[in-house]
Parts: sequence; structure tokens; C-alpha cells
Amino acid sequence: MNDPLELLKDLISRASVTPDDAGCMELLAERLEKTGFRAEYLDFEDTRNIWLKRGEDKPLFVFLGHTDVVPTGPIERWQSPPFEPTIQDGKLYGRGAADMKSGIACFVTAVERFIEKHPDHRGSIAIMLTSDEEGPATNGVVKVVETLERRNEKIDWCLVGEPSSDKKLGDVIRVGRRGSLCAKLTVHGIQGHVAYPEIAENPIHRFAPALKELTEEIWDRGNAFFPPTSLQVSNINAGTGAENIIPGSIEVQFNLRFSTESNEDSIKRRTKAILDKYDLKYDLEWRLSGKPFLTDKGDLIDAVHAAIDSVTGFEPVDDTGGGTSDGRFVAPTGAQVVELGPINATIHKINENVDLKDLDTLTDIYHNILVELMT
Repeated sequence: MNDPLELLKDLISRASVTPDDAGCMELLAERLEKTGFRAEYLDFEDTRNIWLKRGEDKPLFVFLGHTDVVPTGPIERWQSPPFEPTIQDGKLYGRGAADMKSGIACFVTAVERFIEKHPDHRGSIAIMLTSDEEGPATNGVVKVVETLERRNEKIDWCLVGEPSSDKKLGDVIRVGRRGSLCAKLTVHGIQGHVAYPEIAENPIHRFAPALKELTEEIWDRGNAFFPPTSLQVSNINAGTGAENIIPGSIEVQFNLRFSTESNEDSIKRRTKAILDKYDLKYDLEWRLSGKPFLTDKGDLIDAVHAAIDSVTGFEPVDDTGGGTSDGRFVAPTGAQVVELGPINATIHKINENVDLKDLDTLTDIYHNILVELMT
């Protein structure tokens, strides 16, 4: 029961590409029900979610994760089949090995070990899992948290098992994340023959100065926890494919990863001001993927530092880098949120893998965090 490796192999063998859970949650529910957890499925549309909870008292400690994985990419480029967990040179290979089925296997095993030693622990322990973290994330944790909020079921501490480590296990923990704001911009012109530009209007030419200004804009200078807000263009599309036609429009997609020094409204306002300065005819659609959040020093961060030090002998670095995670949906409820998981060097890559020795180390760290907070 208390072996994270065997559980991880079982999870990897289930091809749970977003939003398919492929039976992972049923496997975990059956296992955890033996230690007193009650399973509640909170499914929305094509997304599976499970809320596994032991106890009803405060404080409430939650392990958060996702069973879905990204697509494999070209299978022929993998050194072994991506959904056949394979051990080679001290590593376990398979899609989801690092992101984030190893985190799940380790925190489930840690919970089992903890309850075996401390069956009458204080407070309540819960595990929240979704099958829609790698996808649009519209029917996953965000909906589960809304359900919990309606029931006034407040989370005190939330540990996300995402792969946060950099060079060695436990060297980095995420204590916050930048916000993410996506934009789809369409600049309109007048299509025509390249030989007669005087009766056409090239939207690429019209937009170019605005693009330069958008990419050079200093949105903010960040702060002690966050780097400055950054705008990155991800896609530009224009034209019919013919070399002699001035396009009628240009479509541009860009994203801003923003710090707590900026906000959604200020970014939208400043973007509009830049576009309007160049008298462009345009349509602009926005999508907020997540607001920035930061967990201040407190019980959870202290417990994570103490647990990492007790197992590894070193202090982790508190960081807010990387992309978004489902922690962004929990933090606004007032919960303390920290991300701690395996090394992230191979996530989303061909031949994704996790170091075998790190599995027991991570399990021990998770176990010691529970000891720090729940005894």
C-alpha cells in the first residue's frame, strides 16, 4: 500500500489525456476509502473532478492535483511507449511521470503513512483532483472551489503537487503565480492588388508601429516576488497565401503574464490607448486565464520549509515563476497555497521522466508537512 512507485506506474498506464481521467480517480478513491476518506464526484460537462475528504473539523488541509496529461507527441520518438511505465537508468519514463502523476502518487502514499501513524490527527485532510488542468480549465478546480464556497467549506492550507523543483528535489517552491491575460486582436484594412496600394489599405503596415510599441511597453517593474509584467506575441496571421494580394485583415494573438503591480483593467486600458493612438480599425477580445496570487509567510510555508530541511538538509527558494496552476482558483478564497513537486526538466516533453530516488524523498517531505500541521 505504501509504495509510491507501484501507484505511479498504475497511474501512468492509464492514458488520461485531457479531459479523460481514464479511471485514475476511481483507483484512488477505492484506495483512500480504506483509510476513512469519503469520495464525492463533482463532474461538470466532460470534466471529472473528485473531492476526497477525511474528517469534518478545522483546520482543513488539501492536496491538489490533476490526473490529466498533455498529448504524447510523436510516439515513435519515445524510447519506450508513453503509457507503458518503463524504468531505465534510475528513472521512470512515461507521460505524466513528472506532471503530475508522481505528485499524486507521493501525496496519496504520504497521507496513508500519516493516517497509519496518526489515525486521530487534528482537523481534516482532503484531496482534490481534476481531469482538466492541462486543457481550458473551465470545468475543473474552478467549479469545485465554487461548490465548496457555496457550502462554506473553507480550505485553510492547500499544497499543489505540481513539478516545482528545478535542479534537485525541493530546491524551489512556488508561493504564488503571475496572472495570465490572453488577447485576440483583429486589425482591419482593405484588400487589394499589391500593384495598387493607393486603393487598398495594408493592415500589416498600419499595425507594425503599434506592435513595436506594445512589445516595448514597460507595464510595471515587478516587485520583490514577481518579475515585471511581460507581453509576448504568440501568433500572427494575415493574407490569402498569394504573393500579389494586400490582405484585408491581420489577426494577432498575444499574452501578458502580469505581476501584482498590474491588473486586468489597467492592462486593457493601456493596450487600447496604444492601439487608438495609431487610428486603427480593430476588434479586440480578451480572456483572463488567471489572476496573480501570493501566499504570505505563514503556517504552510513554515511547515514546507521545515519538512524539506528535515528530509534534504537544505532550504528551498520561494519563487513565483512558471506558468499558471490550479492554485490560482484556491488562493482567492483566503487559503494559503504552496506548490511543491518533482523536478520539472522533462514536463510536456518526449521521454518525460522522474527520478526513482525522488519518489520516496517527496513522499517523506509530504508526510512531514502533515506532521507539522496536523498533529
